[in-house]
Amino acid sequence: MPSVSVIGAGFSGLSAAACLAKAGYDVTVFEKLDQPGGRARQHKENGFVFDMGPSWYWMPDVFETFFQQFGKKPSDFYHLQRLDPSYRIFFSESDIIDVPADIEGLCRVFEQREPGSAKRLKEYLADAEYKYRVGIDKLVYKPGIAVSELLDVDIARGFLKLDLLTSLAKSIRKKFKDPCLVQMMEFPALFLGATAADTPALYGLMNYADMCLGTWYPMGGFYRVVEAMFQIARDQGVKFKFNSEITGLELVHDRIVAMDINRRPVDAHYVVASGDYHHIEQHLLPVTARKYSEKYWMNRTMAPSALIFYLGINKRLKNLIHHNLFFDKSFEKHSADIYKNPKWPADPLLYVCCPSKTDSTVAPEGCENLFILIPVASGLTDSEDTREIYFTQVMHRLETMTGQSIRDHVIFKKSYAHRDFIQDYHAFKGNAYGLANTLSQTANLKPSIINKKVTNLFYTGQLTVPGPGVPPAIISGQVVAKTLAAFDRKKEGNKIKW
Repeated sequence: MPSVSVIGAGFSGLSAAACLAKAGYDVTVFEKLDQPGGRARQHKENGFVFDMGPSWYWMPDVFETFFQQFGKKPSDFYHLQRLDPSYRIFFSESDIIDVPADIEGLCRVFEQREPGSAKRLKEYLADAEYKYRVGIDKLVYKPGIAVSELLDVDIARGFLKLDLLTSLAKSIRKKFKDPCLVQMMEFPALFLGATAADTPALYGLMNYADMCLGTWYPMGGFYRVVEAMFQIARDQGVKFKFNSEITGLELVHDRIVAMDINRRPVDAHYVVASGDYHHIEQHLLPVTARKYSEKYWMNRTMAPSALIFYLGINKRLKNLIHHNLFFDKSFEKHSADIYKNPKWPADPLLYVCCPSKTDSTVAPEGCENLFILIPVASGLTDSEDTREIYFTQVMHRLETMTGQSIRDHVIFKKSYAHRDFIQDYHAFKGNAYGLANTLSQTANLKPSIINKKVTNLFYTGQLTVPGPGVPPAIISGQVVAKTLAAFDRKKEGNKIKW
């Protein structure tokens, strides 16, 4: 079987590598950093263990489907703990909602805030389940190469029910009036990289993932998932080369014949690009081999970047649980500062993760591990002064909202924002999540996983199908592996029938 070179060991790269190796290909993964995981890598310091990126384990069925291909299940590698409450939302110092893990408990929360809403919630979630089943089974595992992929009987039959032409915001507001309930329902759109008003109502499927499938935590940290996929890939025979940055792609006619690894050429037969799509296309390929122009990329609607603080606290904290959302500021104003008029937000919403509330292994005894994230627009100028301004603001907010001293107890601090995303991942505009899932950037309208000008190059990851997030990235790797294998079987000589 031919060899495949995979660029990047993030979730999509690990997924693609494992699947291609299982199919018989000779696979080598080249990773710029010194460990697998990409944005999901791990940082250890002073007894604290930080997941540097993803922290929400949603859509457990996607993980199970991946592991099943190799005769495994998640429990062979890590223990999943369902969180209950799933998360806590602070609307003010006195208005706090703990989101129950069970539907009946959730219905009681809704009914207390808006009489009659429990019945409407069940109706909404039944509809969201339909979207989830069709979306997962019929849409997200498709490569997005041909319009004919969408000519599916179930998709056609349920087109109106999928709400592709209605916004998520409008769909939610048809059911609920209470502003806090509306925000609770719209919050998963943050994972999709767009406002609820610009996200198709199809993505109400995320509410089903949240409220019905549950919020889970892999004990030991999210990096346990990376370690599991890394182990599966190695068991399939995948070879890994760390500290190996791709600095160029050498072409002969319409094929890549070598990759420059740390400026030294390495022969290539097939290449799967799991690194930043824009960087690989616009900086590693010659102009004549690019599918898209720089103007095309500049006109894409990007998902947010993030300002993140990783903090070690030398005491136990009260009034926080594992996942905490601070919606005490204007949802609409912060969204506008990300999407409509990109700038550093005046009064941002916050996400605070305290995994040490669930897992004693991520912090020294008597201490807490805090991960604080502010969603911000991609493409902003990032400076140390800006980070410190927000750190001061965040500490004041947290201390006020939770009624305790925190800043004086910080014994470890690391920040991360745009310039780090660019330096570590070559992230386009310093983005954290990829492309927004707007209607014009859904399914076949995303950047393609293939480039007809370069017949042995395939793309995977958050800038192509199916989109941002850990489950979509895992799926993306599976999709590109299947697509590459199919084209390999169909090729005639050095030409592939696209």
